[in-house]
Amino acid sequence: MNFRTPAVRLGLLPAGIALALTPAFASAQDAAAGATTLDRLEVTGSRIRGANMETQQPILTLSRENLEKQGFTSVADVLQNMTSAGSPAISRSESLASGENVGGYYIDIRNLGANRTLVLMNGKRLGATSGGYQDLSQIPMSAIERIEVLKDGASAIYGSDAIAGVVNVITRKNFDGAEANVHIGQYGEGDGELEQYSFTMGATGERGSLTLSAEYSKQDPVMAGDRWYSRDGGRGPNSTSADWSALTNKGSWLGPCGPGGADAWCTLNEGGNPKNVADYHPITQDEFTNANPEMSLLTGIERKSVYVNGTYDFTDNISFNADILYNERNTDQQIAGYPYQSQSAAINTPMSADSVFNPLGKSAADPVGQEIHFRRRLSEVPRTTDSQLKTLRFAPSVSGFFDFAGKSFDWNVGALFNRNESVKSNYGDMSLIAARQALGQSFIDADGVARCGTAAKPIAGCLAWNPLLPIGVAGPGSLDNKELQEFLFPTYTTTGVSKTTAFTADLAGSIMTLPAGELGFAFGVEHREEQARYVPDAFMQSGQYTGLAQSTTNGKYDLDEVYLELNIPVLADMAYAKELTINVAGRYSDYSNFGDTVNGKFGVTWRPLDELLVRGTYAEGFRAPSIDNMYGGVGASFERYIDPCSVGVAGSVAGNAACTAAGVAPDYVQLGQGYVPCTTSPCATPDQFMSGSNPNLKPETSKSKTMGLVWSPRWVQGLDISLDWFNYQISDMIISDSVSRILRDCYVLGDSSRCAGIVRAADGHISEMFYGLANLGQMETEGYDLGVKYRLPEMSFGQISIDSQTSYTVKYDEAGQNKAGDKITIGNVGAPGIFRVRSNLGVNWEYGDFGVNYTARYYSGMKESCISTAEGWCDLPNRYENGEKAPLRTTGSNTFHDLQVSYKAPWDATIAVGANNLFNHRGALQYSAPNSAFAYYGGFDIGRFLYLKYTQKF
Repeated sequence: MNFRTPAVRLGLLPAGIALALTPAFASAQDAAAGATTLDRLEVTGSRIRGANMETQQPILTLSRENLEKQGFTSVADVLQNMTSAGSPAISRSESLASGENVGGYYIDIRNLGANRTLVLMNGKRLGATSGGYQDLSQIPMSAIERIEVLKDGASAIYGSDAIAGVVNVITRKNFDGAEANVHIGQYGEGDGELEQYSFTMGATGERGSLTLSAEYSKQDPVMAGDRWYSRDGGRGPNSTSADWSALTNKGSWLGPCGPGGADAWCTLNEGGNPKNVADYHPITQDEFTNANPEMSLLTGIERKSVYVNGTYDFTDNISFNADILYNERNTDQQIAGYPYQSQSAAINTPMSADSVFNPLGKSAADPVGQEIHFRRRLSEVPRTTDSQLKTLRFAPSVSGFFDFAGKSFDWNVGALFNRNESVKSNYGDMSLIAARQALGQSFIDADGVARCGTAAKPIAGCLAWNPLLPIGVAGPGSLDNKELQEFLFPTYTTTGVSKTTAFTADLAGSIMTLPAGELGFAFGVEHREEQARYVPDAFMQSGQYTGLAQSTTNGKYDLDEVYLELNIPVLADMAYAKELTINVAGRYSDYSNFGDTVNGKFGVTWRPLDELLVRGTYAEGFRAPSIDNMYGGVGASFERYIDPCSVGVAGSVAGNAACTAAGVAPDYVQLGQGYVPCTTSPCATPDQFMSGSNPNLKPETSKSKTMGLVWSPRWVQGLDISLDWFNYQISDMIISDSVSRILRDCYVLGDSSRCAGIVRAADGHISEMFYGLANLGQMETEGYDLGVKYRLPEMSFGQISIDSQTSYTVKYDEAGQNKAGDKITIGNVGAPGIFRVRSNLGVNWEYGDFGVNYTARYYSGMKESCISTAEGWCDLPNRYENGEKAPLRTTGSNTFHDLQVSYKAPWDATIAVGANNLFNHRGALQYSAPNSAFAYYGGFDIGRFLYLKYTQKF
């Protein structure tokens, strides 16, 4: 049999591409040495097959060998350490994050957003959530052959979402034999224990192959109380009790316990009688509660995966391929007990005058009594979320080739069926239905148990609650009572399902032979359907619990697409034009929910010398609104913002006409949680704000440009250098119409139409607000990627290879407005997560069966708005930007060092020990808590991580 198998089916790349963290290109020295010419292959970013297609675009390839030399156990962790990766989307350090996407692993290229990076698995889309997020935790590490990352727009090739680039995870096929892997590790502090086990086996015959890979992975959570920057409060080790929550776990009520019997927030004296008003005193800052130790710093995760690939050659030129993936992912997070405020608009559950625990309740002297409002941190019951995701993926295809008129043509017909089912179980939010009963009329029975109702007419199954009894203090109505907890705190269950169904047909080949080579083409059609449903618990939908209100997301859309790509050789084998090739592509997309769009791409490849390649691309991109964007329900959140009607904040307009008309006093100070004056800004609202979707959204659009060169100097054997410039411009970005934008428009710019959704309470604070999604955003980013790879000549002491990759961001600008309403450009380079420079330096040494791999990961300094202009908190207090005062705090650069030592044992095994963040480097505090719930950047290592890996081949 004469099967055409070499590179097209196996997807092999030239050896030069398989080296880590360098843009893909074939070494000129290898060519000079007579490297084998491979058959035509398909690479990420093009549908046309050819041996040189990988050089035309800035593609980064991570081989399996690269992955094994790192201490990471998930695809997302590996990709997050690329220098072109942006801040981690919904990082595991964001314990306060909530919603459907929490618990997943996502990748964000160039800081353009995780939903603007398209993720493929073997060239086909990964299933997405209703918000368009593609969870990389679905893909087991053991099944990966390599990862290709295209770092420019590719909507003309792949359609929506490929604005920032494309990540294509290519799995193992035609595996022959068996392999077992064990990976264990933990942080130097003794927590975050990791265990990962995988087994891969396969068989290859004359006509087909079967590969199976199974993996189990689990990492325990890390608690905030166990790290230096998160245990003490919002200002890290610099926190004092004044920075803690006024909503204490001792409880307090508003009543006459101040000097002279003035009203104050009263808390119980130690050992006092909760029924006696005289046993209370006004709460002080020293009694505030530090809730951080109750919170997760790093969420725990558990994954179970099975991947199967099968191939079968029906004939010499027709083959069948199928991928089947089943994955279960569980993540668990914990945050502090709920900060209960009975007087908030969303809660509104005062303690009844008929409650047996009310200090101002009915008495002989006061037969009417009065209800009271109280505040209480429910620390006895921390809030936990268990997020479960089950993925089933089936991707069959039939492909082949044929010859016609002396030309070869490749064809492929395929389908994709991807289903994600999610279940979220939340515990720790109180039922308001139960709370109203527990705070209503009550009595203490003969057994000393506080019950609802009266002794003559008790309410069956209802236990009374005394929120004024401090944590750890026993007594009737104590929240330490497990039966009372069971009555007040049900488990809330949210379910979701998303489905992606696609059918594709592609044809590629050569139209004609030109003097410089073959005029290649690729043509294809695709039909895709996306549907999703996310159903919060009935309590969540009705708002009858202390958590954030949510409503159902339910919708679907379908689209039809057609694309055409041409690869046109212009010159070849001429002086200063060893190659000149033009690549053009166009894609027409017709969506059922918003209409149609056309996007194009143009690329040029010029090789003036064998050792020098110049390349450039221009691409149009788009991102279609997700189901959640258009058909999502309404959700609640506690927002952080600056109220411009407050005195003492940046940009204050306190006392102006708009603020006065809203009933805000000229000396108003913004109120935060607990309705106490904010001491830092931005400050978290004490009340829930509502936001929602917009069915009239239109697609985001983008333009991306790249220009680069690849140089392999002939006089330095083994040296390859690449330099690429990039520029992205995005218009009509779908963003939330933020609280700050609305307040600025209403009160600073005087646009009265923007004030309609703002509701203020009598004391001036904003008690309600609604805001939705809109095509309001515009941004531009620009920079350079530099890659240097040098494989030194082999010497007596071994082989040394050096890899260096650096990304330099020139600009990251967003459109905004100044105080006068003029359009301005807001520069964000250096803001947390948007680094001016990110760089990785890797050195690999191999000597016989021994190997050492060292990596240094460098991040340039960051800047953030000052939380205070006091000395020590702000190093640029007098800074101005766009004509407005904009004080900044700056922090220095950070470098993390990784090391792995490996040994290839004679029994066909490999043993490796290593450490990520070898020297236990600590980053600087970031009080703005970027990508984190704590005063630290969520993309930094949280300690030294030690690990051991063992691989056994059979």
